[in-house]
Amino acid sequence: MLKIEGLVKTYGDVRAVDGLTLNVEPGELYAFIGHNGAGKTTTIKCAAGILTFDGGTIEVAGHDIRREPVQAKKLMAYIPDDPNIYGYMTGMQYLGFLSDIFEIDEKTRKERIEKFAELLSLKAALMMPVNEYSHGMKQKLAVIGAFIHEPKLIIMDEPFVGLDPVAAFTLKGLMREHCDSGGAIFFSTHVLDVAEKLCDRVAIIKEGRLVKTGSMEEVRGDKSLESVFLELEDKNA
Repeated sequence: MLKIEGLVKTYGDVRAVDGLTLNVEPGELYAFIGHNGAGKTTTIKCAAGILTFDGGTIEVAGHDIRREPVQAKKLMAYIPDDPNIYGYMTGMQYLGFLSDIFEIDEKTRKERIEKFAELLSLKAALMMPVNEYSHGMKQKLAVIGAFIHEPKLIIMDEPFVGLDPVAAFTLKGLMREHCDSGGAIFFSTHVLDVAEKLCDRVAIIKEGRLVKTGSMEEVRGDKSLESVFLELEDKNA
């Protein structure tokens, strides 16, 4: 679903991502963890086709993100850490706009919007302008927008930030359901216990380089993910 090989991204003289390689397979919930500034968001934005990069390749379901950007983006969804949604639109207008982009018919979009808005307790706010939404409400709207076209791959950057406990629990269920039905999710998080309980695979990044990757059992061993992460941070300091 997502194939990153030898990714290099620089900002001036700084290598934000340095030769990163990883694969996300169908059915996998893949966590991407690291301290602030480690290169997580840069990697995610490159994978989503938002940032250009200096070296390596990225493919989404076999489509090169640079040579076939439209084909790749048709098959994915992206949830940023700070959802900057058009404030002048209502929530419903925004979801209608996304539905038009992904060519979802009227009947299907109505069913999906109703389903996800009900699950995330956002139905009553869909006719409000987005600029009146709280951060958590914008995050819920971004989640609905990501799932609405049933993408093969969903890329998320800190998706639980701003969500109340009920919405976070619902999102975890949607993520697991998406992967169990053959999709894949690649997401960054600082909430290590969520990653440990929810994910199939995990990658740990430090200063732009992968320091450990594998199945959750392989990476964690007989320790907690938190203790492994802290040990790696100390070892590679």
